[in-house]
Amino acid sequence: MGARALMRVILDTNVLLAALISPHGTPDKIYRAWRSARFTLVTSAAQLDEVRRVSRYPKLKPILPPHRVGTMVNNMQRAIVLDKLPHLPDDITPGDPSDTFLLAMALSGEADYLVTGDRCAGLIQRGHIGRTRIVTPTLFVAGAL
Repeated sequence: MGARALMRVILDTNVLLAALISPHGTPDKIYRAWRSARFTLVTSAAQLDEVRRVSRYPKLKPILPPHRVGTMVNNMQRAIVLDKLPHLPDDITPGDPSDTFLLAMALSGEADYLVTGDRCAGLIQRGHIGRTRIVTPTLFVAGAL
């Protein structure tokens, strides 16, 4: 395996669910690249809970079959799963409080990339946290895969 297999990547929950909703889209390409060991996925117990919870939202339930969500969660349990996330330093404030766990994962998981499709919550605008670059799925595919 090449050096790229050592790259540590966090996929925002919106990217993971988009991979299930739209096969053959950019998020699905990223998810398949992880499944093919092109990079190391970093996740957390908090994110696994979020995937399960969000996938049950009424607007998503009809397009996210429970068995596909379950398979994804089972696959993700083979990644680096951070059980306990640290508090963010006082000088780091997420634009959206629900993104706090993603930033904590980036710091404690020593991720190279945090890939998010959320352009409104301020993650993309932040650009990085510590050593972790925050990028869109399109930029990740173009520059890192």
